[in-house]
Amino acid sequence: MRETEVDGWNGVIWYLLGAYIALRFFPKDVGVMGVLLLSWCDTAASTFGRLYGRYTIRLRSGKSLAGTMAAFVTGLITAVMFWGWLAPRTGTFQDDPAGAFMFSGQLGLPRQVTAYLGWSAADTTIRGAGALGVMSLWAGFVASFSEFVDILGWDDNLTIPVLSSFGLWGFLKIFGA
Repeated sequence: MRETEVDGWNGVIWYLLGAYIALRFFPKDVGVMGVLLLSWCDTAASTFGRLYGRYTIRLRSGKSLAGTMAAFVTGLITAVMFWGWLAPRTGTFQDDPAGAFMFSGQLGLPRQVTAYLGWSAADTTIRGAGALGVMSLWAGFVASFSEFVDILGWDDNLTIPVLSSFGLWGFLKIFGA
């Protein structure tokens, strides 16, 4: 336990609440990624921040460039492994509702934008490795941002999965093809 948890709420409570919100209110793949980003990116940021943070610039109290970059790289790798390897092998289960997975392996500009520019949807859609790469870069950014930001002093075990899920969901709402 951290010293701040002795007289307050344990981080496990916030972890369970964050995981519940991510898995309950977001599509399956987005919610799972939110929890994975908490599990892996928060750990990487803490580990590399403690090891190398004193050698990099301090971004704010308790946050270093080393920790934030570790969260970014770990988020990117986590997304590649989840959407590029695990999800295609497991897919959805029989009892999953329609639309349980938001990321379908392709990304594109919104219809309004393509119509305004006079382009076809095929011209503004990327598929396969390109889409996975863009999605993974975004996941890395969302992970590092949600790990870095401090919202009203709330525990990051709550904010990381919720903010990550919201960031991934919003991105896929706009660019998911």
